[in-house]
Amino acid sequence: QVQLVESGGGLVQAGGSLSLSCAASTRTFSTYRMGWFRQAAGKEREFVAAISQSGGTTWYADSVKGRFTISRDNTENSLSLQMNSLKPEDTAVYSCAVQISYRHSVYNAQQYDFWGQGTQVTVSS
Repeated sequence: QVQLVESGGGLVQAGGSLSLSCAASTRTFSTYRMGWFRQAAGKEREFVAAISQSGGTTWYADSVKGRFTISRDNTENSLSLQMNSLKPEDTAVYSCAVQISYRHSVYNAQQYDFWGQGTQVTVSS
């Protein structure tokens, strides 16, 4: 089992920036693909970004491409999401997730095995 703990959420004005972190309690962090998802109130969970085991490959939702950057530090067992040019529609609970074995897709939340508790991001207009 992998425990994930997010931090870094908060309230920011539109156009501002926030950085989210996800700490993983596993010694094999570098062998897992990782992802960020978000869920706005009354909406379904949606894919935000994902990163390969080495960090050499990243995937982004079209809605955040060019504004958000996912990264990882395998020496610290941590995952990050830098969010710039935030918009009110980015308001949601953001969660990190891990795929502990190979999955066909990084975009499908059903293909992730463990999740963090989430952190609230609120962007005011």
